[in-house]
Amino acid sequence: MLIDRRDAGDMEIEGFEYVRVRGADDVELNVAVAGSGSAVVLLHGFPQTHLMWREVARALVAEHTVIVPDLRGYGGSDKPADGYSKRVMAADVVGVVRGLGYERFALVGHDRGALVAFRAGMDHPDVVAHLMCLDVLPTLDMWEVMHGAGAAVGFHLYLMAQPPGLAERMIAASSNEFFGYFLDLWTKDPAAIPADVRAHYLESCRAAVPSIVADYRASATVDVADDEVDLAQGNKLRMPVTVIQQDWGAALGFDAAARWKAWATDLHHQTTTAGHFMAEEAPAEITTAIRALLAR
Repeated sequence: MLIDRRDAGDMEIEGFEYVRVRGADDVELNVAVAGSGSAVVLLHGFPQTHLMWREVARALVAEHTVIVPDLRGYGGSDKPADGYSKRVMAADVVGVVRGLGYERFALVGHDRGALVAFRAGMDHPDVVAHLMCLDVLPTLDMWEVMHGAGAAVGFHLYLMAQPPGLAERMIAASSNEFFGYFLDLWTKDPAAIPADVRAHYLESCRAAVPSIVADYRASATVDVADDEVDLAQGNKLRMPVTVIQQDWGAALGFDAAARWKAWATDLHHQTTTAGHFMAEEAPAEITTAIRALLAR
């Protein structure tokens, strides 16, 4: 359900209209919308907001209605105390798109947004027509491949998996350093995230520490359980799926493509030389891949 409209600010996607739309449980999401034609939804990752899609969104808008929300708990969206299972966050996305008048849509997610996109594809195959996930494994697989000293790269996953309290206090005490660490470490081309955009990400994350931790904590609890049920029942993604990743498998000793093939019946898997923030570092590559997916 559409709530209201508002003017875009300096740190929002140029040429997009901004609205607040109800997702699940009456949670309101901040959503950027532009264009016409079939709907493409872009979901951001950590530690970012919808602004990470600024170049890709502007490139797609000539051909599609492009819908770019802040996930619940991030950016300008509501930040409830709970409700961060990827199942609920996926229901947010379906609710937002329906509130904007669309019943089917293509869904592209990066990082945390890719986990939401994966769950949306599993739970709502009737409405997710095409699916793209950038630089993740499904939650269950993510935990299975993390072992030994190599798992140190994912220390934040373990920190935010702890019971409520300690992680929130630790991160809030040094939020710029914590979130900035990932923006710097995971970027191969620092120029891809300009100083004003980086400052926006840090400010947004400072205001969302409890909800960001809750999002990650869900991925160590309820999200794993949901994946286990689907795996046991043989459920798979039935729509065309594209996955683009850095070559984490080579670094950590697993076959990323094989992991994804266990979940998707129509999979195109590729690696990229761009860094983790590939939609900002290589927007033309990602835009081309989205167009190729939509043509399948």
